[in-house]
Amino acid sequence: MNRWKEVLIKPTIPVLKAIEIIDASSLQIALVVDERNLLLGTLTDGDVRRAILKGVSLNEPVQSIMFREPTIVSLAEGREKILALMKEKQLRQIPVLDENGCVIGLEVWDELIDITRRDNWVVLMAGGLGTRLGALTKDCPKPLLKIGNKPILETILESCKEFGFHKFFIAVNYKAEMVREYFGDGSRFGVEIRYLHEAKRLGTAGALALLPETPLQPILVLNGDVLTKVNFKQLFDFHTDYKAAATMCVREYDFQVPYGVVNIDRHRLTGIEEKPIQRFFVNAGLYVLNPECLELIPREEYFDMPTLFENLIAQNIETAAFPVREYWLDIGRVDDYERANGEFPEVFA
Repeated sequence: MNRWKEVLIKPTIPVLKAIEIIDASSLQIALVVDERNLLLGTLTDGDVRRAILKGVSLNEPVQSIMFREPTIVSLAEGREKILALMKEKQLRQIPVLDENGCVIGLEVWDELIDITRRDNWVVLMAGGLGTRLGALTKDCPKPLLKIGNKPILETILESCKEFGFHKFFIAVNYKAEMVREYFGDGSRFGVEIRYLHEAKRLGTAGALALLPETPLQPILVLNGDVLTKVNFKQLFDFHTDYKAAATMCVREYDFQVPYGVVNIDRHRLTGIEEKPIQRFFVNAGLYVLNPECLELIPREEYFDMPTLFENLIAQNIETAAFPVREYWLDIGRVDDYERANGEFPEVFA
């Protein structure tokens, strides 16, 4: 999953060494970076061959022949948009950069078009009341509120389908009949959908006890009000690599204290930190659970996902935290809803 790290090279290495790195990798490209991983340029076999024709020595540094204005994408870009960009520019690789211009990945044509069909179940939690959205959810359940030109839950389902998932369960409670009527059996979307009907609200994990049988593979669980561009392949690879029974996606959250924070030791003042920024990881509402985790969920009881993880931790069962760096938005309040509508065309169109 981190093969792109094998093709990071410094601008001062000889072209000959860069050729060896490119040839040893199946990625057919090298990414030229500085000491902070800031992308300076790219190098392909074609760049090398053109340089040779111009009489450039293979002992020259890579920076003398690298392509300095490569096409790049961010983590927020979806698969279809990246494929369209590759077709337009006739590219087979595009570096992925963070907001600072540092390399954090590499999109490769062959990997994007090879969608592995995943038989892992996906459970979408769509039974909440959405009370914080006020009048918006009076006559419509939150998962059916439209962001852009389609319901929130439809965008979530399509994001999962993009990574090969095709077996879905939707947990419903509030205005369940409206959700069922819209999504049906899933055939309209090219997937299979079954429903977990909560006779009473069961929390963010309790509905998993309603699954008709124990799954054979890890399941993906998503809150039905979270819009994200998480790479689910990388999430499952991470879950497997760390041999976790349960993985929680987490999001970095910054909070600036609006005052000067005073540090004291008994009666003595030892320092003052002016308006410090506190950084935390918060629950992002996406999870991967191995089948055995479901045995810890009580039937017909309200049970939240954090409680499940606390129980797993208490029993020394391996858990993991997957940091979400892609686009992520929890649509819990009216201003979140308005923000999502504003950002939807750029992020999901």
